Amino acid sequence: MHDNLIGFFIQWGITSLSLWMASLVFSGIRFSSTSSLIVSALLLGFANAVLRPLLFVLTLPLTLLTLGFFLLVINALMLMLVAKLVSGFKLSGFWTAFFASLFISIVSMVLG
Repeated sequence: MHDNLIGFFIQWGITSLSLWMASLVFSGIRFSSTSSLIVSALLLGFANAVLRPLLFVLTLPLTLLTLGFFLLVINALMLMLVAKLVSGFKLSGFWTAFFASLFISIVSMVLG
């Protein structure tokens, strides 16, 4: 049980770090406080664990038709959802979310 909890906290930290790095790279992403960054990372992890698989199944024909590129749109939508739910997280638009989610995925993969 402790290994699962430690893994959760490590992944949460990696997501927080990648969100913070994305806010430094992209001018369209802003966090008003550290707590909004941490809550955003937690909520993004939850959305990716619960909603993303559901959206993947619902959009499977479109994902297959686009050879998997629609998954990038789903990632951007997850980031936009988190920005709407967390009051201290500001996101300027879809394309910022699109490229930021790609950046966050790459950084998380490298750090993980």
